[in-house]
Amino acid sequence: MLTASTHLSLHAPNDELRNALVPINRTYPLAELLAACLRYLDVAPRDFITFEYVMLDGVNDHTIHAKQLAAVLQPHNAFKVNLIPYNPTGAGFEGSTPKAIEAFRATLAERGQPVTVRLTRGRDIDAACGQLA
Repeated sequence: MLTASTHLSLHAPNDELRNALVPINRTYPLAELLAACLRYLDVAPRDFITFEYVMLDGVNDHTIHAKQLAAVLQPHNAFKVNLIPYNPTGAGFEGSTPKAIEAFRATLAERGQPVTVRLTRGRDIDAACGQLA
C-alpha cells in the first residue's frame, strides 16, 4: 500500500520535452533523476515518490506521452504520478481538456502505474497548483 511520499516536478516523459519545460533537466537528465530517486528510496523512510505532472494541451498530454511515462517509471510501485490540470498564468500554455487528462490517466493506470488527478482549487486568487510561469 502507498502511504508516504516525496514530491518532485516531472512534467514530461522524455529529455527532449523536459528540457523545454524544466530547464534544470539539461543538468540533471531524466535517467539521472530516476536513478537518484531509486537510490533515495533505498535509504529514506518513504514508500514511493510522487511526480507532479502539469497537463498542457497539445504539449505533454498525448497518449504517447503517457505510454513513455509508464515505460520510464520503473518499477511502478516506486513512483506515483499526480496529474495536475494547468491553471493559466499568461505563459502561453493552455490546460488539457478533462477528456485528455482522463485518457492520460487511464493509459497510465492500464500499465500499472499509480496515478491520481489533482482537484483544481485556488484558481480565482492565482494560487492554484499547476501555474507554471
